[in-house]
Amino acid sequence: MNLLNLRLGTNDLDKSRAFYDATFGALGLPPSSMPAEYPIIMYKIPGGPNFAVGPARDGQPATHANGGTILFAADSDEQVSAWYEAGMANGGTCEGKPEPKPQTGGKFGAYLRDPDGNKLAVYHGLNIG
Repeated sequence: MNLLNLRLGTNDLDKSRAFYDATFGALGLPPSSMPAEYPIIMYKIPGGPNFAVGPARDGQPATHANGGTILFAADSDEQVSAWYEAGMANGGTCEGKPEPKPQTGGKFGAYLRDPDGNKLAVYHGLNIG
């Protein structure tokens, strides 16, 4: 079975677009090509699922998952740091600065929350599976 799409909620699509265009750009992905009038933004993750962000479908405010973290892969330690800096400059909050993380045997990683509080991480050299 393959995961086709991963979607997070947002309460401010413009802030989310700025955050994800910047952070995914630091990882080498192009900005979202979804037109501004569309109710979601979407990114194609090479070798992975589509990643979408949009308002909650039930019309209620979007909230983040307590205990949930979405991890992305970087090609270098420098890319991890660039992702973190791009996120911090675009409304993200720190959950763990770029550094070797003891919980992964010293792999280089960083953690952020996006403008809606969703927890994200990027690692270089972390192989899961």
